[in-house]
Amino acid sequence: MMDQFFFAAEVLANGLMTGVMYALVALGFVLIFKASGVFNYAQGVLALFAALTLVGIQQGQIPFAHLINAAFGTSLHHFGWTVPAVLAIALTAGVMVALAFLIEKLVLQHLVGQEPIILFMATIGLAYFLEGLGDVMWGADIKTLDVGLPQGISDSIEGATAEWFGYGFFIDRLDIWATVIAALLVAALVAFAQYTKQGRAMRAVADDHQAALSVGISLRFIWVMVWSIAGFVALVAGIMWGTKSGVQFSLSLIALKALPVLMLGGFTSIPGAIVGGLIIGVGEKLFEFFIGPMVGGATENWFAYVLALIFLVFRPQGLFGERIIERV
Repeated sequence: MMDQFFFAAEVLANGLMTGVMYALVALGFVLIFKASGVFNYAQGVLALFAALTLVGIQQGQIPFAHLINAAFGTSLHHFGWTVPAVLAIALTAGVMVALAFLIEKLVLQHLVGQEPIILFMATIGLAYFLEGLGDVMWGADIKTLDVGLPQGISDSIEGATAEWFGYGFFIDRLDIWATVIAALLVAALVAFAQYTKQGRAMRAVADDHQAALSVGISLRFIWVMVWSIAGFVALVAGIMWGTKSGVQFSLSLIALKALPVLMLGGFTSIPGAIVGGLIIGVGEKLFEFFIGPMVGGATENWFAYVLALIFLVFRPQGLFGERIIERV
């Protein structure tokens, strides 16, 4: 009986850490939504593109090598050097900022004042474009990402819990580091959105593009800033998930797991993304533990979406979302 209790506690701890990772992915969506009022379909692909770029830079891979070799009959693939992890992360962050400038210049600048559905369709096109660009630049094979984060079961936690409770908790060190890094990033983003001038300007832009322009807020600066931050969040998420499961094109599907998180927490709330991520992470793990054996398992694949559907029926704005009232 006690073993079952401690096993459930271990499942709970793993669920909390998974929930923080879900919250990290959802934050990218919230930031874009707060600045443009549209769901950014491309956020998952941004994480994939960032992870692909990081691996390519770190391994000294030549961008567009396949195209170059096909055009000139060469067999070049690598520059012949590797880049340290910290420098590679910094260079990739620079690439994501440059990408934000290009997105603003080539896409968003032409859509000021358009209906949200137009912006949403633009992010769908952007997602498929970036996915194809990542394929052409870095190749479609599965890549291993290693930035020096510890991996494997934490012997110290297993030993300490075995000594205290007589049951050793199996906690992956990568999950611990990912949780700490994600929590710090989440705290920084909350502080930025709530207590800085740029954060208030971001909320003003989300309410009304034209009104924000009329009071002197630079729409271009806000969009570039927000997409840069979302790109950096995508980079961190890509590092965590890519290190855990490899950098592959299914990595972009983490966006689908962020959608129930947003439905629970609210599309406009950064704290909501955190709470929603924790609810989904803990809920799916505990549901699998208690109910999974009764229904044949694999409940983690659908639990989050069923819970999100329930919230849509009874509280469509989410736990922390704002109720939208339109006056005719």
